[in-house]
Amino acid sequence: MTQTPAHKFIAAIVIVAAPFAMGAFFLTWGPSHQYELSNPVKDGYVQPRDIATMVDKTLRSTVTVYCDAPKKESLGSAWAVTLDEDAYAEYDSVFITNYHVVDDCIGKEKYLKIARLYAKAIPAKIITLDKKNDLAVIVADIRIPTLKLSENLPYPGYWTMVAGSADGYEGSIAFGSVLNMNDKQVLITANASHGNSGGPVIDNEGRVIGTLTSGSTKEQYNVATSLDAMCAKIISCDGKFYWDE
Repeated sequence: MTQTPAHKFIAAIVIVAAPFAMGAFFLTWGPSHQYELSNPVKDGYVQPRDIATMVDKTLRSTVTVYCDAPKKESLGSAWAVTLDEDAYAEYDSVFITNYHVVDDCIGKEKYLKIARLYAKAIPAKIITLDKKNDLAVIVADIRIPTLKLSENLPYPGYWTMVAGSADGYEGSIAFGSVLNMNDKQVLITANASHGNSGGPVIDNEGRVIGTLTSGSTKEQYNVATSLDAMCAKIISCDGKFYWDE
């Protein structure tokens, strides 16, 4: 077919526009392809691509802890985990929380209970206590999904999420980052309140880096007891610390 001047003009536009279109495609494909990743690997600084799913999974593994001892009631959180140590082998569910959440129920365990999100509270039992590191292991006749421990040492700036029962509001979630850390603590910027104590602090792959322990009334950060501290009495570690290389 013989090209008319109009056809030649259209062909010229296509030839000129094609490289720009291809360039725009590759520029947009790169970031959009990265956005499809649900668990960014080896980049703790970025937020997860599917936050909704991560929140849902974390809350399914987080419980509220009640120590309703006479004249001294306390409220906290705990997270379910699978531990290979013999001390926990006979239990369906093992939960990590703070010592200070359950200490008023030591010797008074009939007042200790846990509850899944918006569910009825059931009796719980204390198995391991670590007062020095403010940690405790409790068990209950319940089976729920467990959270995994992070294999990555959290660095300043890493994305974090806190789950628990902030001020008694079950299913509370807050986002932040790692401010810094020391040998057994992770300082985080995510908001936390009374009731968050014992709840999990999660990295961007949905794994636990620590247990929320306390807040600062003067500084703009909260404190989580890191996995390194669990090596003292709760889990068996190859070295002195969980993240020993």
